[in-house]
Amino acid sequence: MAAAAATLQEASERHCWVCFATEGDDRSAEWVCPCRCKGSTKWIHQACLQRWLDEKQKGNSIGSVSCPQCGTEYCIVFPKVGPVVYFLQQVDRILSKVSPFAAAGIVVGTLYWSAVTYGAVTVMQVVGHKKGLDVMERADPLFLLMGLPTIPVMLVLGKMIRWEDYVLRVWRKYSSKLQILHSWVPGTSRPIPSIPLAESRYQSDHLSISRTLCGALVFPTIASLVGRVTFRRVNSNLQRTILGGIAFVAIKGALKVYFRQQQYLIQANRRILNFVEKEDVEKDLVQPEEDSGSEVGLS
Repeated sequence: MAAAAATLQEASERHCWVCFATEGDDRSAEWVCPCRCKGSTKWIHQACLQRWLDEKQKGNSIGSVSCPQCGTEYCIVFPKVGPVVYFLQQVDRILSKVSPFAAAGIVVGTLYWSAVTYGAVTVMQVVGHKKGLDVMERADPLFLLMGLPTIPVMLVLGKMIRWEDYVLRVWRKYSSKLQILHSWVPGTSRPIPSIPLAESRYQSDHLSISRTLCGALVFPTIASLVGRVTFRRVNSNLQRTILGGIAFVAIKGALKVYFRQQQYLIQANRRILNFVEKEDVEKDLVQPEEDSGSEVGLS
């Protein structure tokens, strides 16, 4: 009877499932039963539960929190506040809901005006500083606001056109018939791969967003520089830039096609060696040494 009574008393004694303290450890502690749990997880210190709620809510005091064992949502009651505090709470909640949309609008606006500025700089760079300013001053403001941001967009879209893939396909299809290229371009006389590779991987290189974006935005500057260096006799700045851009795209494309074709051939003509045990390699290395030693002894 005494053992049963002790067991019953121990079972009825409160245990906090956060700090693992019992009711006898702190008589002044406030206890609460916030969920449907029974047994040892039924009771918890009010202070321990408050700290646990702070960790779970992570600064969101109005966020709901449920029991991790039974899933019961805790009923949280706040004390009454004055009208000033209530007004500030409502303002804080509204700002919390509106701030993501405001931030997205600011980012979009920043990107838009950055595109407008880039488009204006590109116009002055392509047609000339003074002529570009005259063109933009005479143009309709609505046309400028709608047309200038499309310049970087069109450059990026143009950069994404992979015309080198079609050239590579034609090259690989008719490479055996284009024997004249073997004498002009070094390295094109590599043997045709005996084991074909997966075309899905080697038809085009990986599309890098950063390289595509940088290449598209830097292209007008490169076209202008190439035009000034290569086509000095052309008087029009616009014509020089256009010719420089065409020359740059053609030269870069040819080098890129050649490089990717060589990469394809190198990868396709690779070989995998037979596996050799380390013991066999050591035996092969030791055997010549023994043979040489025996020859010395015989001599």
